[in-house]
Amino acid sequence: MSIKLITDSACDLSIDYIRENNIDVASLMVNLDGEFILDDLGQTLSHKDFYKKVKEGAMPSTTQVNVGTFHELFERYVKEGKTILYIGLSSGLSGTVSSAVTARKMILEEYPEASISILDSLSVSVGEGILIYKAVEMIKNNKTVEEIVNYLESIKRKVIHGITVDDLNHLKRGGRISGAVAVVGGLLGIKPTLKIDNDGGVVPGEKLKGRKKALKYLVNQIKEKGENIEDQAIFIAHADCLEDALTVKEMILSEYNVKDVIINSIGAVIGTHGGPGTLGVVFIGNER
Repeated sequence: MSIKLITDSACDLSIDYIRENNIDVASLMVNLDGEFILDDLGQTLSHKDFYKKVKEGAMPSTTQVNVGTFHELFERYVKEGKTILYIGLSSGLSGTVSSAVTARKMILEEYPEASISILDSLSVSVGEGILIYKAVEMIKNNKTVEEIVNYLESIKRKVIHGITVDDLNHLKRGGRISGAVAVVGGLLGIKPTLKIDNDGGVVPGEKLKGRKKALKYLVNQIKEKGENIEDQAIFIAHADCLEDALTVKEMILSEYNVKDVIINSIGAVIGTHGGPGTLGVVFIGNER
């Protein structure tokens, strides 16, 4: 049976890459000004328009993928005789993977011979995306689903996320920092950094003064934690700050001999929590 790769919209991969590699995407949703909108990699609502609304004062919230959506998706490909591999947003940040697990149990009761593998990425945005990127390479090399899952499980806690946010108020709204810290940090020009821990949750990193220092910090993470960097594609994700992303790309290429540097936009779901100006660098390293 051929492998059908499925992910969710929190992966922040480009729609072109998704289409080129025949990946199906389960969309999370964003509640924006009272309207529920599919977070479908910028098709229903472009990334540019989403961040424009946020900058104008909109306060979006997000909703995970429900069980019914996964049941419908899994059943479609089970009926086609596909082996399904779903790679999802960290269970430390969303109940989306839990919905997929429940849907899988329901499908197996109806179709006992179905082959559905679910991998909790323990990552976010292009951290999830980098595992999909690896899975695509392995599928093209005719690896079995068992080989792919075993490999991804062995590296998923080595996916390093270096993240900086530009506006502390979005972290305050999400309960990551207190209101007082947000006010003081904003006055002092503090640019906090964030990491993803081994449980797939967001934890604070260093607090740096000024955007330039924050960008340099992201690049330095490669030196501190990178492993076999010359064989890797480094991912950069940005929330409506392409110029900064290009600057970081130049910094990486000037310091490291890497296979590629891929820049993607952060979609509405992840952008809701980080806000405009969020920037992340993701790669495979030694430990989180």
